[in-house]
Amino acid sequence: MKRIITLTILIWIQGQLFAQDPVKISMEEVLTKVQESNASIKVSEQEAQMAKYDYRFSNSIFLPQIAVSHTGMATTNPLMAFGSKLNQEILTQADFNPALLNDPDQIENYATKVSVEQPLINLDGFYQRKAAKTTMEAKELQALRTRDYLNFEAQKAYGQLQLAHRAVAVLQKAYEAANANLNMAQNSYDQGLLQKADLLEVKVRVTEVSDQLKTAKNNVRNASDYLSFLMNEQGDVIYEPSNELVPDNLGEWVDVSLENRADVKAMDLVSEAYKANMKADNMTFLPRLNAFASYEMYDDQIFQADAKGYIIGASLSWDVFKGFQRFAKAGKSKTSYEKAKQEYEQYVAKSTMELQRTKRMVEDAASRLQTSKLAMEQSEESLRIRTNRFKEGLEKTTDLLMAEATYAEKQLAYYQTIFEYNQAQSLLTFLTKE
Repeated sequence: MKRIITLTILIWIQGQLFAQDPVKISMEEVLTKVQESNASIKVSEQEAQMAKYDYRFSNSIFLPQIAVSHTGMATTNPLMAFGSKLNQEILTQADFNPALLNDPDQIENYATKVSVEQPLINLDGFYQRKAAKTTMEAKELQALRTRDYLNFEAQKAYGQLQLAHRAVAVLQKAYEAANANLNMAQNSYDQGLLQKADLLEVKVRVTEVSDQLKTAKNNVRNASDYLSFLMNEQGDVIYEPSNELVPDNLGEWVDVSLENRADVKAMDLVSEAYKANMKADNMTFLPRLNAFASYEMYDDQIFQADAKGYIIGASLSWDVFKGFQRFAKAGKSKTSYEKAKQEYEQYVAKSTMELQRTKRMVEDAASRLQTSKLAMEQSEESLRIRTNRFKEGLEKTTDLLMAEATYAEKQLAYYQTIFEYNQAQSLLTFLTKE
């Protein structure tokens, strides 16, 4: 028996040591940490950076390509041996001896070459560069919109944390009240003033509230976990909001043009990028003009340059027919552009629908807010009256339990309405932010 008591005490002490104290956090702190550390924001910014480098890559249509090489070789190939001597400027009359031409001695040749290629007219490259620039701008706008969305999501998560804590507070009081009623009912039952069925009904109510309280506490943990995820923080932390759950007064909203919203602009730019790619594919049917030059140095000793020469010229190339490859690619790019246009129009229509629906949500939530507040106040007064009458033996147990349950229900409904109203306001702000 002593061992059991000792073990129980040790388990209780251990539970107290590892019990978590809630960490208070404000809405401002959450928003700041989300903007600084959220993984989705970092990913969107990396995507924008990748698009920026794609645009820089397109500078190649204007800038030259310069290469430097040094090559060493030894050969007895007749043609290569004769050419190497010619490049080294050491060819003599004796080298024209047919016996030496057909069966030369080993020749060593070291060549240093500097080559330059300069694009002059590549019309497809111009449009590819335009597409890359448009894509880069679209990615930057998408990254900006991601920040706005995570700001909205953080506000929503914080509201869920507020609501969960409110629910715990309400159900904790309901649990205490249910236990108090159970004590009164037990006393009445012991005095023979209450039937056993009524006592059991009170006990069932206590059990129900206990289960609801446990669920509410789990909701606090769930909301805390989601906040930690949004803030990209590790560890099992329980957060407690320092801001009260009250209706947000965000003022009057104003009508805005959806075309100026970052995500809608991004969709439009994506469509323009497809259009530029379509034109680029069409330009591949035209010839290309490029300039080239090289400066070459030869010797039979490594890193020497006794013989020098240069080449300079221009190349006009035209792929007249490539087995319908370009026709198919041009057709596909045109289809992609048409698809992008339709997606943009659909996105604008969907965004307009969401905006109108959210406006109605705000109006409905504002209307329900006052109603739920009055219902909560009425149920509170009803519970107070029935509790006093029950103490005097003038009220049935079932009526008291019903009043108690109704009051807890109306409280939770009121705070739920505040949460929904605040979320509707936040969503409206998000949808109308340019």
